[in-house]
Amino acid sequence: MSIIEVEAVSKTFYVPSVRRDTIREHVLDLFRPRQADLLPILQSVSFAVQRGETVGIVGRNGSGKSTLLKIVAGIFRPDGGRVTVLGPITPILELGLGWNPALDAIDNIFIIGSVMGLSLREIRGAIDEILAFAELERFANLKLQHYSSGMGARLAYSIAFKAVREILILDEIFAVGDASFQERCKQRYSELRAAGHTVLIVSHDPLIITGFCDRALLLERGHIIMDDSAARVCDAYNDLLHSAQPHELVPAGS
Repeated sequence: MSIIEVEAVSKTFYVPSVRRDTIREHVLDLFRPRQADLLPILQSVSFAVQRGETVGIVGRNGSGKSTLLKIVAGIFRPDGGRVTVLGPITPILELGLGWNPALDAIDNIFIIGSVMGLSLREIRGAIDEILAFAELERFANLKLQHYSSGMGARLAYSIAFKAVREILILDEIFAVGDASFQERCKQRYSELRAAGHTVLIVSHDPLIITGFCDRALLLERGHIIMDDSAARVCDAYNDLLHSAQPHELVPAGS
């Protein structure tokens, strides 16, 4: 049974084509028609994810991977098409959203944990585990404004992994932190996968996709051009990266 269905989804962004460098130009522009270029990101993308399945998404920079994840997570609305999700989602996408840098780690755990659906009782019981997973026990009472970007990333992922719902959406998670933290993330992810969670994951690392995913999608210029086993898709992705010739778009299913 499909827990995620994406049907003919398209997304276009509007990029201002007129540069304004002075206050006078900004003021005058209020009385002129706005000019913008259309930047199509996704074009008629369709796929389904079965309950308990792990699906990877690969593609070159700018192919639409992160935009697709945000549409599935409900952060962006598609311009066309439809997305159906039959379960609660934990998206691990943008690090640090919702942080209050003037508060310490424990206060921020309460804030972000509540946003992710944990009850206050669950948060209280998980604080030690979250701090230990992120290796931040010594810095629990330090304000986040004094954290390094790596410390903040470890804390964000530690909270998210504790608040996982039925569907987990990951964007380049295994590229965060040092080797030790990445290994803990992989172990936690393996536990979630074994427990039957549905996972949608973006990574530029073919070893991550082949090691954790049942199948994968290859995105190129906003189209899904391949939907197959993780190994075959990663082989095609590597060929695409090393090809000197522009890839001829043949959307999957054509």
